Amino acid sequence: MAQPSIDYYFWVLSDWAYFGGPRLASIGKRHGVTINYIPIKMPYVYARTGGNLLGQRSKQRQDYRLAELRRWQVKLGMPINELPKYGTTNEDLASGLIIAAKHDGQPVERISHDILKAAWVDELDVASPAVLLDLANRSLKDPSRLIEQAGSPAIQEEFRRYSDEAIGRGVFGSPFYLFEDEIFWGQDRLEFLEEAVVASKMRFLGRP
Repeated sequence: MAQPSIDYYFWVLSDWAYFGGPRLASIGKRHGVTINYIPIKMPYVYARTGGNLLGQRSKQRQDYRLAELRRWQVKLGMPINELPKYGTTNEDLASGLIIAAKHDGQPVERISHDILKAAWVDELDVASPAVLLDLANRSLKDPSRLIEQAGSPAIQEEFRRYSDEAIGRGVFGSPFYLFEDEIFWGQDRLEFLEEAVVASKMRFLGRP
């Protein structure tokens, strides 16, 4: 039987993906489950699934989001800038870097989180090749080559394909987790995701 995996669809500019990333990684490690990191372009997904970007939402929805951000940063002990300077930057190169690293057989857990943290905590523009090079140097081998590949037509086409694939699989937000026959939207559903992973392990072991 193949090792189970979680398909993790996320936007590299997603505040909620930033909050959920470390806990998702912990679930994978605790239960021996591979996490397939799949960056998507959220404005494109929203446009095709009825979602609205933050600036297009009502004041009531925007205000509630801020309240939830404050609650979760206290609960998780993770700082966040509620209105980051580069929260609406271009995500293409950063997403491409993750894809290029995957193709190179390198782990992408840390670079994925470092990109999210750069945008939501460190006030860094992740559209900048110089910023991405600094981030990639922390965890990736041959980062200059990977960044060059990240902007290539082939990698960017794969990024677009990921977004179309996500829509076809029922994804409409970030973060989104798919495990076996179940889908989970939002970092506040990670507990349910872990329960599904545990139940799958029990079935494999023949336990009730």
